[in-house]
Amino acid sequence: MGKHALLSASSSHRWLNCTPSVRLEEHYPDTSTRYAEEGTAAHELCEYKVKHYLHGRMPRPQSEFYTEEIERYTDVYLHFFADTLEEVKKTCPVPMVMVEKQLDYSNYAPDGFGTADCIIAADGTMHVIDFKTGFQYVEVRKNPQLMLYGLGALNACSWMYDIQQVALSIVQPRVDNVATYTCSVEELIRWGNTYVKPRAALAYQGKGELVPGEHCRFCRHQAHCVARAEEALHLAQEEFCKLDGMKETEISAIPKVHFRNPATLDHGEIEALLPMLHRISEWIDEVFAYVSEEAIQHGVIWKGYKVVEGRSVRRFTDEKQVEQVAVAAGYLDIYKKSLISLTEFEKLMGKKKFQQILGGLVYRPPGKLTLVPETDKRPAVDLTAAPDEFTALD
Repeated sequence: MGKHALLSASSSHRWLNCTPSVRLEEHYPDTSTRYAEEGTAAHELCEYKVKHYLHGRMPRPQSEFYTEEIERYTDVYLHFFADTLEEVKKTCPVPMVMVEKQLDYSNYAPDGFGTADCIIAADGTMHVIDFKTGFQYVEVRKNPQLMLYGLGALNACSWMYDIQQVALSIVQPRVDNVATYTCSVEELIRWGNTYVKPRAALAYQGKGELVPGEHCRFCRHQAHCVARAEEALHLAQEEFCKLDGMKETEISAIPKVHFRNPATLDHGEIEALLPMLHRISEWIDEVFAYVSEEAIQHGVIWKGYKVVEGRSVRRFTDEKQVEQVAVAAGYLDIYKKSLISLTEFEKLMGKKKFQQILGGLVYRPPGKLTLVPETDKRPAVDLTAAPDEFTALD
């Protein structure tokens, strides 16, 4: 795993909006997820496919994450890259292609650097292409991550080519998001000087105001963030007051909630919030369940929301016909043998015989640990008595 910059391009949407967050995040471990690991594997496959297209030699990477789906998504990226490159060659026969290139933009953000998926540098338009595997739609217009890559690419290539504009592209096949935003070199440099520089200076020092928003989603400090807690509590208070018929002037006169520490909630403050959060969370779940059912089952329209189709899994229309056609085509290794479930065994044998024959081969693993209020009737787990028996809380 390579070194990450403090002011990385990938986290720029956080530190540009909330400048103290980057230093606050340093106090928490940088954990990985299966989604992140899948993303890394997919990027490695993208790199291989692009370099193979460019007649480069490297072994094809191997990963448990390589599925038919990932193959298809990385092919979308490859085709976008190939089409873009061929279009560039029409006006600039010898462009420079950089794959998984570390780019330095430290003239705008202290020690700032990031690794771009692909850069195509040429006279006229320089292309920055970024591959995304996530399910959350990523907006390409004025995307700070890509714009920082653009600044770094200009630092690396502007002396070689007469670059007039930069085309920033996101290829995100999972949500059918393949889009490009183009800006002039002057606009990009002006953004770097007037917007990035002052915020990056504050972020590097851990200064500035905490600003909650959409950028909080992956912030490691979010559970302890005072600004986020204050915003959420005030918003809840404000909305309930509106429902109660209070006027805007009356609501604005209500004092906001403030905590002792301006940046971080302490243990006692989080503990005091838990009962209320639990009740609010339950109420939120109930409201969303209601509005979802009304919209999906009865066509009720809720302003600002819409019903969409979720991700689906491909299925065969007729498995017997699939079996016949596949065998006729010479494919015989198409069967999978597995045990029936424990419940099916019990139903097959009857409970008494099941216990006699298979009872000694049955065990009940510990359930997933869950934090609940003390009023819950289930007994508390002694985490100190058997530390190896349970996994940590998710």
